[in-house]
Amino acid sequence: MLKVALVGNIASGKSAVEAVLKKLGCEVLDTDKVCHGLLVKLPEVNEAFNSYDVFENGEISREKLGKLVFNNHDLRKKLEDILYPTLRIKIEEFFENSDRDVAFVAIPLLFEAEMTDLFDKIMFIYTNDDIRLERLMKRNNYTKEYAKLRMDLQIPQDEKVKKSDIVIYNNDSLDALEKVVTLVLEQIR
Repeated sequence: MLKVALVGNIASGKSAVEAVLKKLGCEVLDTDKVCHGLLVKLPEVNEAFNSYDVFENGEISREKLGKLVFNNHDLRKKLEDILYPTLRIKIEEFFENSDRDVAFVAIPLLFEAEMTDLFDKIMFIYTNDDIRLERLMKRNNYTKEYAKLRMDLQIPQDEKVKKSDIVIYNNDSLDALEKVVTLVLEQIR
């Protein structure tokens, strides 16, 4: 089985590529969804953040927790130290349970999480920064300044391109993206 990481910085179009892959019959694990589930399931998260205003109706609020850890490197590291070991196990289980010749894992923070060893190939979705900025402001209703801060938190795209095996440029229409993803899939199968 070929294990492929689907990577891209914020607002690059990873979800669109994931949707195309699924439409083409591929199996894709979305690590964002896995992590959202872990926030609720792992008691260590509640214990680590119970003294912060990150709860709503007795449960962790992803939005509140996100704002808290975004502004604090130590707390972000604390959360990552709780989530990443379990996420690693979930990815390994996904591969073990897949019967496909190619399996994809959408993992936006692959390099930051230092999980490249789990994959045979890295597919990076590259989108020009001005397009990403516009998407992020529109999609999340962020101010320009806050959107830039969120973008700057990640390793720059050009550095990630150098570490990737496949680069898909997503600066055009969804139709164009679907054609490129289809072609790439044919090449790696």
